[in-house]
Amino acid sequence: MLEKDTYKTILTTPEPVLFKDKNSKFFGYAFPVLSEEDVKSNLEQLKKEHHSARHWCYAYQIGTETISYRANDDGEPNNSAGMPIYGQIQSFDVTNILIVVVRYFGGVKLGVGGLINAYKTASQMILENSTIVEKTINIDFLISFDYKNMNTVMRIIKEKQLNITHQKLEMDCQITISVRKKEAEFVFNIFNNLFEIEIKEA
Repeated sequence: MLEKDTYKTILTTPEPVLFKDKNSKFFGYAFPVLSEEDVKSNLEQLKKEHHSARHWCYAYQIGTETISYRANDDGEPNNSAGMPIYGQIQSFDVTNILIVVVRYFGGVKLGVGGLINAYKTASQMILENSTIVEKTINIDFLISFDYKNMNTVMRIIKEKQLNITHQKLEMDCQITISVRKKEAEFVFNIFNNLFEIEIKEA
């Protein structure tokens, strides 16, 4: 099986959605996140915005190869909120994303089935509202060489249409390139076989 070297995510936060059931209101939010810090700051922001809400249930998934995720029911019955939210993250196959559903209680209990449905639906609605993009999993390499080898290096970068993310061109030069995972070994070997040019993972 070919190793997967793409993943799906969102780049921007869409407009929130609203799902209502028996006077309870469920606001769905989605945020692009890269760390637990991002998760925390988005949650804090929402709690300020919706300070009178009853629950802020959420799920997130971060990472492309090593995945970390969490689902939080925030006081709702066990697995009635966080897991239905996380289920939608999985079903849309997205990562580096946080979904929060903010609930205002409407005075009528929905029961566990009603809650699962509400959290799932609000999450599905916000994902359908999001612009989901496919990105490649990249590996960064640092190429180090003397100035006199500049043309050789630049020619390969141009020929192979490699993406330079950083460069320092002085007497000794350093260029960082970002290479799609499935092409990484091939690109590494080209530079590695060259005399006087060093390449390593950045």
